[in-house]
Amino acid sequence: MRRQLKPHALEKELQVEVRLDEQAPRFTYRLRKEKLRQVRKREGRYLLRTNLTASDPAQLWRYYIQLVQVEEAFKNLKGDLAIRPVFHQNQDRIEAHIFVSFLAYCVHVTLRHRLRQHAPGLIPRAVLEKFATITMLDAWFPTTDGRWLLFARYTQPENEHKLLLTAHGKLTAPHATV
Repeated sequence: MRRQLKPHALEKELQVEVRLDEQAPRFTYRLRKEKLRQVRKREGRYLLRTNLTASDPAQLWRYYIQLVQVEEAFKNLKGDLAIRPVFHQNQDRIEAHIFVSFLAYCVHVTLRHRLRQHAPGLIPRAVLEKFATITMLDAWFPTTDGRWLLFARYTQPENEHKLLLTAHGKLTAPHATV
């Protein structure tokens, strides 16, 4: 009885055969050297296929990099920024949603750029997760004359928060007492 193994990443370069005989089970393989040489020659190289025939190859590469950045932007909007599709019925709300999403992306890109300058090993997702632990509470208290007093309270920033907030000298930690 002969059995072929399931396809693997190396299936084009490696031929594997398993024989299950009652007397002598065998496992054999053969390396397809010519196929492996072809793969090695192409490793680390891109082949871009396009309908832009008169363009400079360097310009095509820049277009490709821009495409990758746009795809990354949509990934960030869906993932790190937690912006999901919202089905608005009103044109003004649609435009407002797009505007807020764009602003959020701009903040995300700016944060990534600032982190590269001031904290190269840090990524925006980690910073956003860290700041998600800071919460704000609005405490409303009625007065005897019918008015309301509003006290906004924040959780006390931890040392990591303070370090991130003051890293570039523009932001300060919220002042709050509980």
